[in-house]
Amino acid sequence: MGMSRRKFLWAAGVGAAASACSRAVPGQDPSTAPSTGLTSGTPTSRPAPVPPDWASLRARLGAGLSQPGSADFDTLRRSFNTLFDQRKPMAVAAVRTAEDVQACVEVARAAYLPIAARSGGHSYAGYSVPDSGLVVDLKAMSSVEVKGDGSAVIGAGARLIDVYTALAKAGRCLPGGSCPTVGIGGLTLGGGIGVLSRKFGLTCDKLRSAQVVTADGMLRTASAYSDDDLFWGLRGGGGGNFGIVTSFTFNTDPAPDLVVFTLTFPQGSAAEVVGAWQKWVAGAPDELWSNCVVSAGSPPKARVGGSFTGSPATLNQLLDTLVKSVRPISRTVGQRGYLDAMKYFGGCSTKSCTPTPPLREGFVASSRILGEPLRDPAGLEQLLSGRTGMDILLDSLGGAVGERKPADTAFPHRAALASAQIYRQATQESESEAAQSVAAVRDGLARLGATGGYVNYIEAAMPDWGVTYYGANLSRLRDVARKYDPDRVFNFAQSVHRA
Repeated sequence: MGMSRRKFLWAAGVGAAASACSRAVPGQDPSTAPSTGLTSGTPTSRPAPVPPDWASLRARLGAGLSQPGSADFDTLRRSFNTLFDQRKPMAVAAVRTAEDVQACVEVARAAYLPIAARSGGHSYAGYSVPDSGLVVDLKAMSSVEVKGDGSAVIGAGARLIDVYTALAKAGRCLPGGSCPTVGIGGLTLGGGIGVLSRKFGLTCDKLRSAQVVTADGMLRTASAYSDDDLFWGLRGGGGGNFGIVTSFTFNTDPAPDLVVFTLTFPQGSAAEVVGAWQKWVAGAPDELWSNCVVSAGSPPKARVGGSFTGSPATLNQLLDTLVKSVRPISRTVGQRGYLDAMKYFGGCSTKSCTPTPPLREGFVASSRILGEPLRDPAGLEQLLSGRTGMDILLDSLGGAVGERKPADTAFPHRAALASAQIYRQATQESESEAAQSVAAVRDGLARLGATGGYVNYIEAAMPDWGVTYYGANLSRLRDVARKYDPDRVFNFAQSVHRA
């Protein structure tokens, strides 16, 4: 029996980087290639919709096309979050090549059929499983090739643990989330916060180019040198907005050893811990990444964890400055190699990194962004009062994340102190109450000064979600979407078309 995500977060000290384990991504995103004369966002004169041509798609995909009635359909249609088990797409297409993806897009475009890519299946709002639509399952497109120049070509369906394993064999690393089964696609397209963000930046900051099938069925290469506007949008503009990425090329860095740490504090000290942690991470060196997890209880309890790309002695000196104001009841520090550290943050010391059958959970979640320290840390503790089963996970930003300007990529929260994820386990029966509770905490954090939100923790009920997720970059994202998808082939409840 695998450890539940909530228990793991507390035991291993993983925050929003691991929050991606429930994270995910909205459907998925696109990429672009040599310019093909796309200049206007004017809708084309599309023919009237026709019934989906499943016969032609089956002729291409064979057993890779699964529909209701197929023996494996009810398993294949599911996402990570059990609350979306009622979603019923018309088909799931297991693709292996970019040409397979093009065939799927052509069928969906002709039939006016909802279509979404699924990489890891962790979309918080379930957008990778559209009702009465077509799921393009990228799982088989999972190759990882490290080049001699240190770049890595990664299939859009690769899971993080496989990415980290392949990179570590070559002595390289990529900053990213910690949940081992999250797909590289959704993580990158929404930004990519993780345990190495302060040292190396977001996942999307390492993107060199991306292969993408756009709404017209063309396979393009988006980079700083071709279709640079689309390349800009792919780096933090969220999944599902412009097309379906089939592969990414990343710059990588030499893999460092990491010192991982966990501090556990007494119940009743959460406000003091949050207050001290905010000041501490604001002045921390780029080599240190940290989170602060506050869990509901009577009273709430807090723990601080993280990683450091330096020596244990230097880290302990940094920790000493944190604990001067509030004493922990336990403190653990240990040095690990890059892959070992990523497995640690992924919970692989207590369960398989890719359990069979895949680990699934029911949860409701939302997010906020701390542009600056919370004005009243005690208010955060009060927000959790009486909310059994809820966590607020603060993950430090800053460092290399803030070296870029908000408009340099589509990810707008460059100057922020931290992200905040609000997470509550739920069942079908408790979903409504859990959603109300999460919304109350979300709005309470906004009153405390934490506005904004992280699109990789997308929430269907987020107020003013377009500006919340994309800030001043929203208008440009709309322009990119209109240019590459004027007919709104890639369209869902929170696509930038609708913001």
